[in-house]
Amino acid sequence: MERNVIIIENPSEIGAGVRGAGLGPVAVRMEEHRLGNHIYSRFPFKNIDSYNHELVRESPYKHAKYIDFIQKQNERLVEEVQDELKLGRFPLIISGDHSNAMGSIAAMRDFYPDKRLGVIWIDAHADLHTPYTTPSGNVHGMPLGASLGEGYASDATNTPHANTLAAWEQLTHLGPKHIHPKVEPQDLVMIAIRDLEDEEWQDIDDNEIMNYVPARMLNKTMTEVAEESLEYLSACDHIYISFDVDSMDPSVSKGTGTSVENGLTLDQAVELLSVLYQSEKVSCLEITEINPLIDVENKMAKAVIHILRKLLL
Repeated sequence: MERNVIIIENPSEIGAGVRGAGLGPVAVRMEEHRLGNHIYSRFPFKNIDSYNHELVRESPYKHAKYIDFIQKQNERLVEEVQDELKLGRFPLIISGDHSNAMGSIAAMRDFYPDKRLGVIWIDAHADLHTPYTTPSGNVHGMPLGASLGEGYASDATNTPHANTLAAWEQLTHLGPKHIHPKVEPQDLVMIAIRDLEDEEWQDIDDNEIMNYVPARMLNKTMTEVAEESLEYLSACDHIYISFDVDSMDPSVSKGTGTSVENGLTLDQAVELLSVLYQSEKVSCLEITEINPLIDVENKMAKAVIHILRKLLL
């Protein structure tokens, strides 16, 4: 399918527990240039400024670290994505850490306020935490928790400070129209999840969230998984895809902050995304959590370039 693609580099890493994901977008671009510049010579791209410099200071928000700057960063992202949607472009976002998905989802939901938004979440993790349940305080584990709303969540294990809860309220209502929730549990599909806390498994069970753990995919092709996912979301008008590179197995590359065994192979990732990308309902794709600082020979960036070339060229 021919799309009017715009590549948006959003290098923010302030939601991650380790440094380096902010270098992911430029690592992909520089490696692609070294390999012949077939993508960036064909498609326009833009880069969003980040607040990564704020990481030199300790965050006062124990249960949602740097949430104040994550709010500001995602406001920037919402504006940039919506500007491109107005021009009829397809935002292909390469972001630092996964907390940026809050802005991507908010931009889609806010731009199409009367439409039903589906989300396909391809990730080793569910990212369903909130300040009430997070074991680390890192907000890259909370983008779906922020997007789904309060009603789905499991029992609290933390007692966040009032300032944190006020900031969380603002973050969950991200976007000019302040729509909340952004996504309903029945409009979410999770693929390749395998490293979750008990609270997240409970949320998935309680809300009957559609998911593909590795065992469920053993006897399926990725084409079947993709087609089933699209069929499950057939009532949705638009679909946002979030592809965390840790959905892939460490044998592909360990260049991500939280690699987990038993993930997708590179060929499986290509097959899955290629089928999903052909759906006319898919209106935005985000690739995230590439960390060249903990990689060897930039393998993860090379894997992402391989995926992008299969999709775009």
